[in-house]
Amino acid sequence: FPSLIADTQRWLEPLHRFAVPLPTEWGGDMMMNVLNSPEPDFMKEEEITLFSDSVGKWIDEHAPLDKVQTWIADSSVPRRLWNDAGEAGLLGLSMPEEDGGFGGDYRHEVVLMRQLGWKGADHFGISLHNAIVMPYIWHYGTEEQKARWLPRLQSGELVGAIAMTEPGAGSDLQGVKTTAIKSGNGYVVNGSKTFITNGQLANFIIVVAKTDPAEGAKGTSLIVVETDGAEGFERGRNLHKIGMEANDTSELFFNEVKVPGDNVIGGTEGQGFVQLMQQLPQERLNIAVQGVAAAERGLEATLAYVKERKAFGKRILDFQNTQFKLAEVKTKLTVAKVFVDHCISLHLKGQLDAATASMAKYWVTDIQGETIDEMLQLHGGYGYMNEYAIAQLYKDARVQRIYGGTNEIMKLLIARTL
Repeated sequence: FPSLIADTQRWLEPLHRFAVPLPTEWGGDMMMNVLNSPEPDFMKEEEITLFSDSVGKWIDEHAPLDKVQTWIADSSVPRRLWNDAGEAGLLGLSMPEEDGGFGGDYRHEVVLMRQLGWKGADHFGISLHNAIVMPYIWHYGTEEQKARWLPRLQSGELVGAIAMTEPGAGSDLQGVKTTAIKSGNGYVVNGSKTFITNGQLANFIIVVAKTDPAEGAKGTSLIVVETDGAEGFERGRNLHKIGMEANDTSELFFNEVKVPGDNVIGGTEGQGFVQLMQQLPQERLNIAVQGVAAAERGLEATLAYVKERKAFGKRILDFQNTQFKLAEVKTKLTVAKVFVDHCISLHLKGQLDAATASMAKYWVTDIQGETIDEMLQLHGGYGYMNEYAIAQLYKDARVQRIYGGTNEIMKLLIARTL
C-alpha cells in the first residue's frame, strides 16, 4: 500500500479529534502493558500508535462499560453504533481507498480488535464486518460488486454477516444444504442458517449455498442477500447464549428468496469453497488476536483485585500460591502474544498458511480459557459474580474454542502437515 504513509493524515482525519494517551496504569503506551512484552517493530510506527490511541478514545466515548451492560441486557448493540463507527472511520479499515475503504492494512484491524478486547467492548461485531465479510468482496468481487457494496459497508449503511453454519452443518462446510438455484436472470435461495453473528442487525449477508448440489464442494458459491425488502427472508430468534450476550446471534431463514444473478461473489458459480478456504486463516488469526486481548484484560483486572483484596491479614497477592499462579498465567500469555505477533507478521507478508493459523486459533483459545479460569479462581466467590469483569471474560472465552472451526478441526488441519 504505497499510498498508506503518504495519505495517513487524510484517512485518519475522522479519528484524530479523539486522540489521547492511554491511562498511566497501561504504561502510557498505545498497547496494554500488563505483560511487559515489547511490541514488534511493525506495530510501533507512529501512524499505528496514533490510530490505537484514537480508537481507544472512541471506544471510551461510544462503548463505556455502562453502555456495554445495556447492550448485554438488550442482547444487541444499538443499530446507530454502526453508523457512528462508519462516520469515525472504523469500518473498512484495511480496504483500499479506491475501493471505498481507508487504505490501511491488517495492523489496523489488529489495533481495533485489541482495543475492543482491552476495554470490554468486544461484543460489538465490527471485526467480523471489517476483517471477515468485507475481504470477500475486496478479494473476489467484480469491479461492479466492489463499487456497489464496499462504500456502503464502509459507511455503516450496510451491516455485514456471513451465513455458513446450518442446523446440520457446522465445521463440515461441504455439507451445507442451503441452495441458490438459477432461475431466469437470478437465483432463488432456500435453506436455513444458525449461530449467525450480527444476525439480527445485518442487512448484507454472504450466504454459503449450493448453486449445483450435485457437485458437492465444487458446486458451492458465495451469494449476497441484501435483506432490506427481500421477500421470503426471515430472522429467527436472537439466540440466548452463555456469553457474548450483546453480540446478536441469530437463526436465518431463506424461503424462495430471489437474488439478482450478479450477486454471486466474483460473478462465477462454484468458487465459494475455494474462497472460504483462502479466507479462513485470517478469520482464525482474528480469533487468536481477540483471545490474547481478552486474557490481557483478565490479567489486568485480576492484578488489581489481588493487590487490594485481603485474607488472613494480608493481600491475596502476598500468598505464594497467588504469585505462582499469576507467574504461570503471565508466562503463558506472553508466549501466546509473541506467537500471535509472529502470525500477524506472516500475514502482513502474505505468508500465513492454514496450518499455522490453525495453531494460533486452537492454542491461544485453549490458553485463554485455561488462564481466565485460573484468574477467576483467584477472585474467589466474587469471580462468580457477573458484576466482576472476570466473570464476563470467563463466559465469553468458551465460544472461542468452537467458532471459526472447532479446535478439534484445527488439530486435524495441523496433522495433515505432519
